[in-house]
Amino acid sequence: MPGSMIGPMDSVTQEQAMAAEPLAGSERARFFTASGFDGLECLEATFRTHRYALHIHETYAIGGIFAGCETWLARGVQRYGGPGDLCLVNPEDVHDGEPYGAGYRYRMTYPSVEMMRRMASEIAGRPVTETPFFPEPVVHDPDTVALFAEAFAAQARGDALAMDELLLRAYGSCLIRHAAFRPAETASDSGRIARVTQLMRDRYAEELSLDDFAAEAGLSRHHLIRAFRRELRMTPHAYLLSLRVQAARRRLRAGEAPAEVAAATGFCDQAHLTHAFKARLGVAPGAYRAGFHL
Repeated sequence: MPGSMIGPMDSVTQEQAMAAEPLAGSERARFFTASGFDGLECLEATFRTHRYALHIHETYAIGGIFAGCETWLARGVQRYGGPGDLCLVNPEDVHDGEPYGAGYRYRMTYPSVEMMRRMASEIAGRPVTETPFFPEPVVHDPDTVALFAEAFAAQARGDALAMDELLLRAYGSCLIRHAAFRPAETASDSGRIARVTQLMRDRYAEELSLDDFAAEAGLSRHHLIRAFRRELRMTPHAYLLSLRVQAARRRLRAGEAPAEVAAATGFCDQAHLTHAFKARLGVAPGAYRAGFHL
């Protein structure tokens, strides 16, 4: 395409693919890496005129479209993706990309083959040595697309645990729904989940990770999330947030300031505490505290 320095079979990173053509003034792109996933590349963008030249990645390109329509060539066929559509590009698939109509907004991630094999093994409950393959480059899957949206929102507010958990759920959904294998059946994990919830109660103010929970339960991270949801009807992150809100309530009733409470109960900052508190109690921490200290 005009102005592009990328050849039709060059293997490039997503950052290089973006840089091949400058963005127009009305376009926005935010590129970042997720530290919890060994430098996983992530992109959130709105494109109105930006076009990718034909190229390939060593990684997958997985994510969702949230507005407008994108069109791209994949496996010799012109594809189109709109709101709620999941994009599933395999490594070494030749593809391009451009707006169809007024433009599009999407959130994409670029997991490595090794990372997807590892997740596939966790889900299947057995070693997966073959490269997971997605037969359809675009599928309508609003539920999984929503998980990517929530993961990006968690990253933006600095909530690493939430982002890790949401990305794991998103990739798990992609593999289970759209790749050629299914997870093994699991027995009851009540005792294992009870150990994890006790760990959370004992250490809720610390910076805990899914690896901590999985190690305590003796389960893979994917197995842990599924078992947790089955036992408690919520994710590990949601349960931990609930414990932190309960602890915050006790401290606010005792007269502590919201900023001090946020720091003492494991929240990223006061804004994070306010968001979680209002979502569960309907009032901000300051208003809740004022009710006990008029």
